[in-house]
Amino acid sequence: MLKAIVNSPVRSGDQTIVNGDLVIGTSGEGVNFNANTPAAGMTSQLLNWYEEGTFTATIEGSTSAGTASYTAQSATYTRIGRVVYFQIYLVWSGGTGTGELYVGGLPFQSAAGTAAYGGAFTPIFLNVALSANNYCSGAYVLSSNTKLRFFQTPTGGGAASAVPYDAAGEMILVGQYFV
Repeated sequence: MLKAIVNSPVRSGDQTIVNGDLVIGTSGEGVNFNANTPAAGMTSQLLNWYEEGTFTATIEGSTSAGTASYTAQSATYTRIGRVVYFQIYLVWSGGTGTGELYVGGLPFQSAAGTAAYGGAFTPIFLNVALSANNYCSGAYVLSSNTKLRFFQTPTGGGAASAVPYDAAGEMILVGQYFV
């Protein structure tokens, strides 16, 4: 029955696949929503990517990535179109990186410029040393990259600064970014 639907370009009404999957056989093709009235600034009405899986997130330093030992290292993602949603849980020790604290290994390279930043998300840090009287106030995905950068903010307000690399700690993080 599916073959008849695929080979019949002039078909109206709802279509039902009784058994099996609808498979898009050509890269870049997908579900086209061009019957919808687009909003101003619309760039595409084609949904052409869905994927979910796992990836290996790592703790890194900005100056020298270094290495770390992990007692927990879990990361999953779901990509829908240009948006990648992720969940990360890391427990590490013996880290040798230097500079700012990064998480590397995101499953897809982010978009360029401010288009990469995605939504606001706040990591939960346990046993990660921040500057005195600061709290971890967020993270963002670096432009054209597969790394997250963290920042901290003074408790009474003021300018945010980078979170320094910590050789040991625990982190829970969920977020999203654009590719």
